Amino acid sequence: MHPLNPLPALVTHRYLLGQLIRREVLARYKGSAIGIGWSFLHPLLLLFAFTLVFGGVFGGRWGGGDVGKTGFGMALFIYCGLAVFVPFAEVIGNASKVLLANQHFVRKVVFPLEILPVAGLVAASIHGAMHVVLLLLATMLAGHIHATALLVPLILLPAWLLTLGLAWALAAAGAYVRDIGHGMPVLTQLLMFGLPVFYPSSAAPGPLRTLNEFNPVALAIEDLRRALVDGLAPDWERWLLMLVFGAAIALLGHAFFARCREEFADVL
Repeated sequence: MHPLNPLPALVTHRYLLGQLIRREVLARYKGSAIGIGWSFLHPLLLLFAFTLVFGGVFGGRWGGGDVGKTGFGMALFIYCGLAVFVPFAEVIGNASKVLLANQHFVRKVVFPLEILPVAGLVAASIHGAMHVVLLLLATMLAGHIHATALLVPLILLPAWLLTLGLAWALAAAGAYVRDIGHGMPVLTQLLMFGLPVFYPSSAAPGPLRTLNEFNPVALAIEDLRRALVDGLAPDWERWLLMLVFGAAIALLGHAFFARCREEFADVL
């Protein structure tokens, strides 16, 4: 495993990676009557709940910009944030426990452990894609049909690179410090309110707004709203900066994972 180039291992073990992704996706709803249908039903119920709250309970008004002038518009605004944040929180929330949950793989010297966090990321992205599909349908019903919706994969790329790097780093760190896994639920709750999920970035206080300006996840949330609701393309210069930053975090996270790889069997 080359510490600064994870691609050869991912390509070489692509079949194994595919099987792990399949296991992750199917295991979530194993034994349920609806099965993988929950991947679509869950976001549908979530969108319905937000529409009910902001369209009915709050009287259909929100003073947070053009998108939030109606209850359904506000629901779409928040749901765009959740569509990015929920998969991100799932990946980093589970990453620190991934090696502990797969100790039988850790003890096999030849097993490519670096694909375990990747499988978790792709599985979360598949479930997250259901959120995006529902968002597209909802925005079409609301009369927001824009060609910029085709840019969604590019919009999400910097955030997923950052998430992958954090997943590798947290997986390695979690093997040594079990307390990380216990602290992640609290951290993800803090991140949910620190990121512009429920409000526009412009409404955040100064220091938090500055942090979000250099956060690929915050950028993905804002650009997803711009693309799906407003029909605006991302700021490509800022997107490229976040892409480079996300890629750097991914490489550093993988390097840290590779550095700790030989000690996992001893500490688990």
